Amino acid sequence: MAETTGTSTTKINSYLTFKLGEEEFAAHVGKVLNILEMTKITDVPRAPEYMKGVINLRGSVLPVVDTRIKFGMTPTEFTPNTCIVVMDIDLEGESVHVGALVDSVQAVIEIDDDKILPPPSLGTRYRSEFIVGVANVNDTFIMLLNMDEVFSTDEIVDLHERTVESTMDGTAPAAE
Repeated sequence: MAETTGTSTTKINSYLTFKLGEEEFAAHVGKVLNILEMTKITDVPRAPEYMKGVINLRGSVLPVVDTRIKFGMTPTEFTPNTCIVVMDIDLEGESVHVGALVDSVQAVIEIDDDKILPPPSLGTRYRSEFIVGVANVNDTFIMLLNMDEVFSTDEIVDLHERTVESTMDGTAPAAE
């Protein structure tokens, strides 16, 4: 969506904001497929620490990642607000779905491109390639994430392979 003001055009982007601890992050809504309440997560043997396991999503096996661990934070403590944000991740041109555990979903907001500041170059504890920019919304800094980069190609391939393996060996959750 673009808004024309005089001779310039400003692109407006919609973002889903969510909390991890006390910090607020956002993912472009184009990457968000669904927001799910917490459900039973089935462990996957020998999975990386950040992979909590898999869930059944309408007959498909969905890998679920603890986003807090992925960002070097303490593991997610489950509360009534904890949920799974289902993301569509681009894996070398192929669409792969991943569930991201977040502490709480906040809102969908619109941010003009010209209001997005470049990511911080020093002092951030998150890998800079994860962050596409920072927006100051109502005196709160929100880190805008590149969800395709949050999950590197190698990690997505690993998650996808483990998910397929768990389906074949019967450790995946049964259809609901």
